[in-house]
Amino acid sequence: MLSPAFLSKLRSLLPAHCVLNEREDLLPFESDGLAVYRNTPDVVALPEDEAQVAAILKLCHAHRVAVVARGAGTGLSGGALPVDGAVLLVLSKLNRIKAIDPLARTAVVEPGVRNLAISEAAAVHNLYYAPDPSSQIACSIGGNVAENSGGVHCLKYGLTVHNILKLRAWTIAGQLLEIGGESLDSPGYDLLALLTGSEGMLAVITEVTVKLLPRPERAQVVLAAFDDVATAGAAVGNIIAAGVIPAGLEMMDRLAIQAAEAFVHAGYPLDCAALLLCEVDGVNEEVSDDLYIVREVLEASGATEIRTAESEQERLKFWAGRKAAFPAVGRLSPDYYCMDGTIPRTQLPHVLARISEMSAEYGLAVANVFHAGDGNLHPLILFDANQPGELEKAEAFGSRILELCVEVGGTITGEHGVGLEKIKQMCVQFAIPELTRFNEVKTAFDPDTLLNPGKAVPELHRCAEWGAMRVHDGQLPHPELPRF
Repeated sequence: MLSPAFLSKLRSLLPAHCVLNEREDLLPFESDGLAVYRNTPDVVALPEDEAQVAAILKLCHAHRVAVVARGAGTGLSGGALPVDGAVLLVLSKLNRIKAIDPLARTAVVEPGVRNLAISEAAAVHNLYYAPDPSSQIACSIGGNVAENSGGVHCLKYGLTVHNILKLRAWTIAGQLLEIGGESLDSPGYDLLALLTGSEGMLAVITEVTVKLLPRPERAQVVLAAFDDVATAGAAVGNIIAAGVIPAGLEMMDRLAIQAAEAFVHAGYPLDCAALLLCEVDGVNEEVSDDLYIVREVLEASGATEIRTAESEQERLKFWAGRKAAFPAVGRLSPDYYCMDGTIPRTQLPHVLARISEMSAEYGLAVANVFHAGDGNLHPLILFDANQPGELEKAEAFGSRILELCVEVGGTITGEHGVGLEKIKQMCVQFAIPELTRFNEVKTAFDPDTLLNPGKAVPELHRCAEWGAMRVHDGQLPHPELPRF
């Protein structure tokens, strides 16, 4: 519990309406998008400018009070879950677009600015911000930086880390860090990449300079249906091998297709086992050439139906179904558990087949929706939390999927972060010496571990308790230990 004296000092730093500690005001902040984990915060601080953020951090540092930074709350790994005895620092009021430079193709924004709002503001200059998570209508750029978010167009244009130039951030001690620069490269260590994806454990971001791209002359999407999920997975690698780098290459299986079509009416075929959406963009001649190659590859890869969007309206409709897949799947089951792992593209057929086998083993249906081009999987495990034991079963199934990703040479997360959800799987992917380095980096920025404690990187003694749980040849080295 936070002391009355501390709360009084916190209130003195902010307008009265910016400090919440009544239960009815705190409940909306008890979880992020991963609602299976909930914890009511002790207090919520809603600063309205950078100076207030710095003052709050200095106060918390002086009193050794932990701080959990939160953006729009759309995260899916429990990274913004409140911690007992901590201040939940909500940055949603820092939502100004400070500047857009159409010549330099940059925008300077505060962390609470919505992802989509950047592109909307830049549209007058025929520019846009490339990373486009499915939640882009709601998610904030600060959260995107914290999780290194991707999106359906990340294959060609990269993740958040590839699309930002500079950060202003504050340490827990209230020291300002200006990381990166407005040029294409900066001298010294690549601290910009270090902070991107650090999940609020190193510093609190108060300003982001992002890159903007010109709108392509033409963009066109091809829809391809397959009667087998593994065949569709193999087609992904075949497209890349043919020398085409699509702007987006997304895959959905039967359950996801049916849910999205019922929800959005995107015109998807309902009699197929898997669907690929492959978008190419660029100058007119380049798009025509790439479309020809893509269609040839899809035919040779066993597609049962191939359609090319004939208008911009149809292109947007195809993507609307994919971007609405997550909420659409919510119509199929009372609950679902969204996983996030990344694998080599060559392993897609094998991994999808194994997920299907595990689905039968656990008796839980899975809807697969993912960024096929870069191997970022998002299996949605359907369950009913009202049924005793089903949540635990879904979590165990999800853990098996993550172990499988590591087994085939992948990683336990692609864009949702580790947060609280995957912290035990960090001991599957990494050995003690590697985790030691992670903790040393954390200590260099935050010696008292006050920023987002208990998230992302496990304490070394916990990994020692669990054992060196590296996956080798599909087997954990200590089967007597708990599986996560």
